[in-house]
Amino acid sequence: MSLEDKVKATAKNIEGKIQETYGDVIGDPKNQAEGKAKQTEAKVKHTIENVKDEIKKAID
Repeated sequence: MSLEDKVKATAKNIEGKIQETYGDVIGDPKNQAEGKAKQTEAKVKHTIENVKDEIKKAID
């Protein structure tokens, strides 16, 4: 996983956590759900990139 991809995925995860927390604080289920979705998206990106890294290692 390139450093840039890691940073983007981590930033998306942090953004999601902040949005989810904001939704919790103000009692807004829409923000809570959107925040969780962003965290899931970031997790999926990390997983995909980790799989790519493992495949590349196996090939090399």
